[in-house]
Amino acid sequence: MIDGYALVVFDLDGVIYLIDRPIPGAVEAVGRLHAEGRSVAYATNNASRRSSEVADLLTGMGVPAGPEEVLTSAAATAELLRDRLPAGAPVLVVGAEALRAELRAVGLRPVSTVDEEPAAVAQGYGPQVGWSDLAEASLAVRAGALWYATNTDRTLPSPRGPLPGNGSLVAVLRTALGRDPDVVVGKPEPALFATAAHRAGAGRTLVVGDRLDTDIEGARRAGLDSLLVLTGVSDAAELLAAPESRRPAYVSVDLAGLFDPAAVVRVPGPADADGWSVSAADGELVLDGAGRPLDALAALCGKAWSTGAGPRVRAVSAAAGEALAALGLAG
Repeated sequence: MIDGYALVVFDLDGVIYLIDRPIPGAVEAVGRLHAEGRSVAYATNNASRRSSEVADLLTGMGVPAGPEEVLTSAAATAELLRDRLPAGAPVLVVGAEALRAELRAVGLRPVSTVDEEPAAVAQGYGPQVGWSDLAEASLAVRAGALWYATNTDRTLPSPRGPLPGNGSLVAVLRTALGRDPDVVVGKPEPALFATAAHRAGAGRTLVVGDRLDTDIEGARRAGLDSLLVLTGVSDAAELLAAPESRRPAYVSVDLAGLFDPAAVVRVPGPADADGWSVSAADGELVLDGAGRPLDALAALCGKAWSTGAGPRVRAVSAAAGEALAALGLAG
């Protein structure tokens, strides 16, 4: 599959690593891309690290990366505010030190309270963000400050399961203020992907992500092909229920699908192919036959997306039951 693309843009959390540990096979996959001379970039909604810090983190995991290959929503937010505000303007920061550092780097002045009369609020994820931070931001926006959110990811992946992300914190302010942010910078907005593709120049771009609502939708908005890997947030059930705006071109269990034809499938597939047969009854998908679980998933997507059935699936054959269990669709 990878032979058709000159640039691969990876999401990070849930694709390359979980928190600070590489996902099995990720180091080898990126190393192979480099060895084949393909361009690689990383686009992340995580605003808690600077581009240089992300590059150092990747390199420490065995994935050589330079800051110029990393596109973060924190850096993009700072650049957008720099273009909107006069030099030295105060910006109230809700988030990690990385967001403050990016704002300083473009000539803006991070502040912490509404008393400092901020011209804007920059809201990004930070594990120490608390009620008092959100209260100051609420007061600032009510006083007329612009409200920029680095991203609206509802959750972020962890070894213990999904945890509240910046979108959950944005939802607190949205509820308190009764309105949306003035600007949302990160995925699914297409800017990060479009910037990466522009930097790479000629050749087709493939986006690899683990979230349908950010990575895949963002790729589609940017007019790029995408590969969903099932190592992070979105699972097979979510894929079956995905609206058209969040449907990838390919699905694989992990990054092995970049190179191994047996580890990736194009979606949607025919409802009757590769040993599988899918029908729909009473809003439920019915799987029969035998074959690869990924081929079953492609067939299920074909029927679900054309009929609106699912994501509940019932197995007829024993092999179908095993395939659904492998896909996390059993029960």
